[in-house]
Amino acid sequence: MYGAILGDMIGAPFEFDRGEKTKDFAMFSEESQFTDDTVMTIAVAEALLSVSPEASDDEVRKALTESMQKWGHRYPDAGYGGRFYGWLFSGAEPKPYGSFGNGSAMRVASVGWLYPTLAKTRHMARLSADVTHNHPEGIKGAEAVASAIFLARTGSCKEQIKDYIVKEFGYDLSRTCDEIRPNYRHVESCQETVPEAITAFLEGNSFEDVIRTAVSLGGDCDTLTCIAGSMAESYYGVPAAMVAECKKRLPREMQDVIKRFFNAIF
Repeated sequence: MYGAILGDMIGAPFEFDRGEKTKDFAMFSEESQFTDDTVMTIAVAEALLSVSPEASDDEVRKALTESMQKWGHRYPDAGYGGRFYGWLFSGAEPKPYGSFGNGSAMRVASVGWLYPTLAKTRHMARLSADVTHNHPEGIKGAEAVASAIFLARTGSCKEQIKDYIVKEFGYDLSRTCDEIRPNYRHVESCQETVPEAITAFLEGNSFEDVIRTAVSLGGDCDTLTCIAGSMAESYYGVPAAMVAECKKRLPREMQDVIKRFFNAIF
């Protein structure tokens, strides 16, 4: 969870191609604040912590919907996309709207940690996407990120993770970050965010280096770095100093959910 949230915070000042596409930048500034990526990451985690292991798919969807709307109402100005904002404020039982936006992938971090098998992880990732982003690409993005997190935390090496993602999801991971960077621009689809985030994770050699590599690509930088950071945490862990910086920027109610999350997984 800290990996995703830190990625969001650190990437936020450089969103909309406002950065210099370099790895050399101040890691934290006054503008390093959470956005909708963090709010929905917290919302999904809280929802999944609230349901029993035997909960039906419909019960899980209901918990996700209620939690996402609750947190969205608490933080209405966090930077949501227009269609998602409409969903948040559409009242009870809102309908999914066929999105393949990268929102499904940026909020899925907790799913990769909470379940004992890859099959269960993928199933819950699908449900977490399905309440809004029920386009096949939206679902695929969430599944791919949750799968990478699960594989990393259970001991797979990066080559194994890459092979699995390519085989199961068909993403092109053949390009290097140096090849992606020059022509990459702000785009909010899973198709053009998730592979780039995975590539940044695969190329980085530490948690911090993954974050810097993701930021250097530009584009929808808070979300791309959120996704990359969620995978980096499961592979490298997060330096204590960066966790401390993260906590400074989070309200108590979010910290409480994170505490419950870590109590559940450790």
